[in-house]
Amino acid sequence: MTHKFVGKIPDILEDKVLYISMEYETVIHKCACGCGNEIVTPLSPADWSLTFNGETISLKPSIGNWSLDCKSHYWITNNKVKWSYKWSTDEIEKVKVSDLEAKKEHFEKINTKPKELENKGEDKKSLFEKIKTWFK
Repeated sequence: MTHKFVGKIPDILEDKVLYISMEYETVIHKCACGCGNEIVTPLSPADWSLTFNGETISLKPSIGNWSLDCKSHYWITNNKVKWSYKWSTDEIEKVKVSDLEAKKEHFEKINTKPKELENKGEDKKSLFEKIKTWFK
């Protein structure tokens, strides 16, 4: 794969190109299996991290496209795709639960208010709890 740092994501994605928008903290590419689906990997402590060594890009953790028909699973390391074995439904469900818990912990941690603000009548819902209501 190759990579391009962009201000905004283009309307049409090229095959085998990682588009990196630091402004939007996102990396997007077409699925490495060739199915044509667009894969979005948000950059955050609760999602993916990006490493740029001056020449190549690596994303961690792996990219598991389990909600897609292809169910592809791979890592992008130094602009190369490294394929994983096909995960079972049980393995996928465990990872989904783990990912959701990691996001919850992350958002609760960044939304912890100092003690002096706790009793000022402010909304006590965490950002994670607020975001969950958007999907109901």
